[in-house]
Amino acid sequence: MTDVKIRRALLSVFDKTGLVELGRALAGHGAELVSTGGSATALRAAGLEVRDISELTGFPEMMDGRVKTLHPKVHGGLLAVRDDPAHAASMEEHQIGAIDLVVGNLYPFQQTVARGAGRDEVIENIDIGGPSMIRSAAKNHAYVAIVTDPADYASFIAELDRTGGATTLETRKRLAGKAYAATAAYDAAIADWFAMVDQGEAFPSAMSIPLKRQQPLRYGENPHQQAAFYAYAGGGLRGIGQAEQVQGKELSYNNYNDADAALELVSEFRDAGPSVVIVKHANPCGVATGATLREAYEAAFACDSVSAFGGIIAVNRPLDGPTAEAIASIFTEVVVAPGADADARAVFAAKRNLRLLISGDLPDPARSGFAMKSIIGGFLVQSRDAGRIGRNDLTVVTKRQPTDQELADCLFAWTIAKHVKSNAIVYAKDGATAGIGAGQMNRLESARIAAWKARDAADKAGWAQARTIGSAVASDAFFPFADGLLAAAEAGATAVIQPGGSIRDDEVIAAADAAGLAMIFTGMRHFRH
Repeated sequence: MTDVKIRRALLSVFDKTGLVELGRALAGHGAELVSTGGSATALRAAGLEVRDISELTGFPEMMDGRVKTLHPKVHGGLLAVRDDPAHAASMEEHQIGAIDLVVGNLYPFQQTVARGAGRDEVIENIDIGGPSMIRSAAKNHAYVAIVTDPADYASFIAELDRTGGATTLETRKRLAGKAYAATAAYDAAIADWFAMVDQGEAFPSAMSIPLKRQQPLRYGENPHQQAAFYAYAGGGLRGIGQAEQVQGKELSYNNYNDADAALELVSEFRDAGPSVVIVKHANPCGVATGATLREAYEAAFACDSVSAFGGIIAVNRPLDGPTAEAIASIFTEVVVAPGADADARAVFAAKRNLRLLISGDLPDPARSGFAMKSIIGGFLVQSRDAGRIGRNDLTVVTKRQPTDQELADCLFAWTIAKHVKSNAIVYAKDGATAGIGAGQMNRLESARIAAWKARDAADKAGWAQARTIGSAVASDAFFPFADGLLAAAEAGATAVIQPGGSIRDDEVIAAADAAGLAMIFTGMRHFRH
């Protein structure tokens, strides 16, 4: 079986985008239109002749529309193998006419959940008849076409025009696969809602995550790897994948990964003053707050001007012209901002390869959700690290109390350390990073690397001393020995913030006291592997 002429089409959709245009095309090629409820009303309002599903089945729609397409004259017309003599005999005996096309999309379950509807309304938006028809048509794609996405209507109409009202087997196979993906994602969203929301299971016995391919990517982390970006089909939270790309080349796999890291970190400062984050290879290399975005950018850039080249920048305020000019002075891959004024857009327009992403409102850093990591044979799943601390959560464990400025710098450094790959050490002073040590196998080396980078930054900027002098230092996990803390003291740090909890805490506290440091315990760790 190859081409199949569409003589009868069943159209039953919730999303009526493009429905009338498709109906006209089908009618123009001689297809009988059968429809239900609102779909039939919309088609008739456009002047098209439509047969009610109740006329086809001989039964009225009943139970508030819950039962209308669940009938042998519908599913028999979809599932019959047309060249099977026994199937043909059954169709003749029971007066079942063949249905050559189903156009269907489903009740808006995910959207209903997303807007916070009550349980009864959520349950009513679980579609039963729609998935059943879709699955029946998709199974019998040798004879029946199934269209579930309005985005496919234009190409489908083009095929009808090219074939004189028929569908090709290749098209039916492709659409069948897409239909099963749609019902699988739909069922996954329902299953997850029942388990996680309705029943309150944080980690249900089975987990399904509905994803929809949003964009094929040129390649993955490396050119020999294939890649694509998939968005969560349940909708809701906006992120990098939902940002408006104003200009620039397509985002790569690494662009997505780094821009996400930048957005996650800058969101920590969404209620703070003007703040700028510069990220390279998913690690922040410079972060600062300032009186203006430009001042914040210049302070963040000064932390590590070498790594900032080819970096990803995120800001917590709409981008202005002066800041855009400063950013455009070096090669930058991606800039993420809640908005951008006309001056900023004009500056970036001269940088054709720079990607400008408008994120809209920054996400809530304290939101719930999952973080996943693939391993051989499965996935590790955990709640996302939404942990945050304030001044009332801190315990000063040294003889010397931190000054107000040291305390502010400790909290600033701590916020950034949460987003640095472990082992993480972050020096900060006056609302700007001074040096960042990331991803080392021991904490001492991270402390030394961060201090070395601070000295290098001072040399490049022509400063009299590194900004680690008089700084606060944050460690994402406890110091297992005093050596890392002493390295920070040697770099000029005067205050330390760390989780505490080591069996050698007393030894580390004694070393801090001997060095005249103020040290704070948070009781919270921020490993990021």
